[in-house]
Amino acid sequence: MLKVTMVQHVNVQISDRQRTIAWYEQVLGARFRDRGPERNKGQLQLHLGNAEMHFSETDTPMIPPRAHFAVEVENWDDMLAHLEALGIAYSRRNQGGGTGDDQRWGKRNDTGEHYTYIQDPDGNTIELVYHPLGLVDADGNKVEVATHPGGLRWRQLPEVEAALGTGTAS
Repeated sequence: MLKVTMVQHVNVQISDRQRTIAWYEQVLGARFRDRGPERNKGQLQLHLGNAEMHFSETDTPMIPPRAHFAVEVENWDDMLAHLEALGIAYSRRNQGGGTGDDQRWGKRNDTGEHYTYIQDPDGNTIELVYHPLGLVDADGNKVEVATHPGGLRWRQLPEVEAALGTGTAS
C-alpha cells in the first residue's frame, strides 16, 4: 500500500525575498537554507522547525482566499507575547474575519489544541497551533518530533557537500 511519510516542504509565492527572510526569521525563527548559488538564485528556502519552506518570488503573488499552512509552536503564551511585542496581528478567524468578540485565538474541544492565524507581508496565511497534550502515535504512546537547532535536511551527494563546505558526507 502506498504510504506518505511526511510533508517535505510547502511552497508559497512572495514578492520580496529579503523582506520574507527577515519576517520569517524574526516572527517564526526560520533559518536560511543554503543550497548553493545556483539553487539559491532560483528559489528561497528556509528551515522552519523540522520542515522546509520554499518561496517563489513573483511581482504579483497569487494568494487564494482561505489557503494557509499551519505550524506547531512550542509554547503558546510565549508565542502570543512574541507576536504582541512585534505588533503582529492575530485572529482566530482565517483571513482576519471577526465574530464581533475580542477572542483572538481559539481552542478546539476534541484535542485542547490552541490556534490563531497570522499573515506574512505578502498576505500568506499561517495558522499557529499548539497541542498542550502533546503528540502520540496510534497506540497512544508519546512521540517526540525530530528537531535540531540547525534544522534538518536530506543528505546530499558528497561532491555537493564538498562544494558547499558542509563536510557531513560519510
